[in-house]
Amino acid sequence: MAERRLGIILHGATGRMGSTQHLRNLLDIAKEGGLPLGNGDRLMPDVQLAGRDPVKLAALAKASGGLRWNADLDAAMADPANDIFFDCAITGYRAPNARKAIAAGKHVYLEKPIAPSLAEAMELARLANAAGVKHGVIQDKVHLPGLMKLRMLRDAGFFGRILSVKVDFGWWVFDGFYQPSQRSSWNYRKTEGGGMVLDMYAHFRYILDRVVAPVTRVVCRAAIHTPQRVDERGQVYDVDADDGAFALMELGDGIIATVTSSWATRLRRDDMLQIQIDGTKGSAVAGLHDCRTQALVNTPKPPWNADVRQPMNFYTQWQDVPDNLVYRPSFRACWEDFLRHVAEDAPFVPTLLEGAKAVQLAEAAYKSDQEGRWIDLPPLVV
Repeated sequence: MAERRLGIILHGATGRMGSTQHLRNLLDIAKEGGLPLGNGDRLMPDVQLAGRDPVKLAALAKASGGLRWNADLDAAMADPANDIFFDCAITGYRAPNARKAIAAGKHVYLEKPIAPSLAEAMELARLANAAGVKHGVIQDKVHLPGLMKLRMLRDAGFFGRILSVKVDFGWWVFDGFYQPSQRSSWNYRKTEGGGMVLDMYAHFRYILDRVVAPVTRVVCRAAIHTPQRVDERGQVYDVDADDGAFALMELGDGIIATVTSSWATRLRRDDMLQIQIDGTKGSAVAGLHDCRTQALVNTPKPPWNADVRQPMNFYTQWQDVPDNLVYRPSFRACWEDFLRHVAEDAPFVPTLLEGAKAVQLAEAAYKSDQEGRWIDLPPLVV
């Protein structure tokens, strides 16, 4: 058994996602002696932190056990000790940095969305293929227990013929005037890659494609519910990126999906993301972790009488899907799959072409909002 080192540039390391999700999970792999490979070797991630603020980078590197760091991204890409470029910094700068990494011969792994436009996303996929580098996009939600249970139910034939899907996402994000906002101000600025559709439809595309059926067309209405917010410096700014979006999507096999997403809604459901799949033989409702089912043979007949209070408690009529498996942390699962793909050419689904599909849906949704009509999503080919 040999230890194989793999250098990883973690760009955007000091941000929330960079430090709490990606760096933490890579460090956990290293602390456990590396990632076991098929031939018995152990793959050891060797992380170099990258970003714009040398003070923050140095502090995070020290707190993480003395990691390498570099505030000069070009120098980090030129370093032969680095094999992978990973980006989770501000969306608006992702595509240019990815192009540089591909030109430098690095394998490329990106947070979503991979680019602000479909043309740029497809260019990245083609450049990576032409350069012969491995490439991928983070698709963390499909590794969460709730969605894995939904996929298991689908594969087991529990639903019968799937009829429809309901996706309900969001929560109340404070505007910063009386309570601090829970989200960074760039999320509400178009020039920095903000917007509900661009951000969240990337998730909805791969969730629907991989858990239910491929998305084929969309009609959407986007909105700016909160026109002014207060940024991190206490300055009031005008919001120009959508913070709510409401869509109908048509999937393969005639399945209809309703997708509601808003950062201006108060919760009265089981989780911040909830997905319901209805089929001829059964239905299931899942959040990020829990999943509950109701089979055809267990479906009640509720009485309809508007003059009488409903006697049934609908929440108690569903059964929990048990946690029979040990679920990996979702971002760790993403990293383990990509590292094995790089190290031993293991099969890998979410390539940059899949990332381009997410941008395709967002672009189509914005076009639908502007033109007030259904927009088709033709197959993408690199």
